[in-house]
Amino acid sequence: MLDQLRQGDVITVTKYDRLARSLRDLLDIVDTIQAQGAGFRSLAEDIDTTTPAGRLVFHVFASIAQFERERISERTREGLEAARKRGRVGGRPPALSATQKAEVCRMRDQELRPLPEIAQLFRVSVKTIRRAS
Repeated sequence: MLDQLRQGDVITVTKYDRLARSLRDLLDIVDTIQAQGAGFRSLAEDIDTTTPAGRLVFHVFASIAQFERERISERTREGLEAARKRGRVGGRPPALSATQKAEVCRMRDQELRPLPEIAQLFRVSVKTIRRAS
């Protein structure tokens, strides 16, 4: 789309955060649009960068959106850290207990039983059997 822009074109999006993943990316895209003599318009926020006031509103909204994304990320990290301090560990529970892993390793390494057979006995995938240490 950016390669086919012509002087006077206006790129219209439903929401400005749909155009880019980060504030820096969004600003770079809008700069590229403006450098080619085109404009940018967001319907939801009623932003039109073909006017000075529209450019100001665009930068303010883009900064607020970036701030909100960073706050969400920060709150998520804080929540995970608090959960770890309480002894909670995220992620999927292990498919095999420590005892089962030891048995898998014995069957695999000492008895040299086929991996699919061991996997069937423990009702796990062959990949899980390979990863057992």
